[in-house]
Amino acid sequence: MNDIAVGPLDLAARVDEALAVQAVAFGLTPEEVGVRRHIVLRHLQCPGARSLGATTPEGRLVGFVYGMPNDRTHWWSTVVEPYLRANGNDAWLDDSFVITELHVHPAFQNRRIGRTLITDITATASEPRSILSAIDKESPARALYRKLGYRDLARNVVFPSAARPYAVMGAPLPLQT
Repeated sequence: MNDIAVGPLDLAARVDEALAVQAVAFGLTPEEVGVRRHIVLRHLQCPGARSLGATTPEGRLVGFVYGMPNDRTHWWSTVVEPYLRANGNDAWLDDSFVITELHVHPAFQNRRIGRTLITDITATASEPRSILSAIDKESPARALYRKLGYRDLARNVVFPSAARPYAVMGAPLPLQT
């Protein structure tokens, strides 16, 4: 990570660059990017929403994270709440900071950039815990989340229009380092 700087990101101004990173990292189609662009810009209007970016010395955005205090009325919460309730974990939706998106360009992965992004953004959260969703399969991302203290709260969570099931994970803050 030596040459990569992590710091505040004006995500609204750089949304297309961020979504280009997400498209490569997550395999999104141009249509999915278009839909997500509107979602990101809407999320940034939520109270407490904030973002960080990882940039090269030349200013190229190679990773980003954004999140906000969770709100049970938001779409994501309404989808995951029944799954969490079935596992006795729906209280995690209250007083939590949700990691909405975290992506690092594949050419820059395995440099601790994702770890730095998520630990830095949660370090400024006033909430006592963090929640997120990740594709429900073993992956480097899920392994990282576990190392940071996240645990599965619900598995096989199906989001409308998502091709694969997700897991909802939660961790007390501050994250383990």
